[in-house]
Amino acid sequence: MEHQEILSGLVRLHVLHHAAEGDLYGHWMIEELARHGYKVSPGTLYPMLHALERKGYLTSRTERAGRTQRRIYRATPYGVEALALARGKVAELFREVADGRNRS
Repeated sequence: MEHQEILSGLVRLHVLHHAAEGDLYGHWMIEELARHGYKVSPGTLYPMLHALERKGYLTSRTERAGRTQRRIYRATPYGVEALALARGKVAELFREVADGRNRS
């Protein structure tokens, strides 16, 4: 993903947003991110999901999908709280970016 350092925070927020709305799994999330122009590989997304889970933002369970098992993720109350805080910060940043003025 080009400009990964900058965009990784947005990808995390996107994941958290969908996990707060309901269950998600990695492959679906990769496709969803691609619809928004993010090219995220499994080698990037799965460690990100595991890190978000380790930090308490997500929880997961394993479900059988045919012959394979799929890990399903969902936001925890802590993750929902973090998302609410982030929404306010993103709105504030958007207003500044959309305004286009630099505050030096």
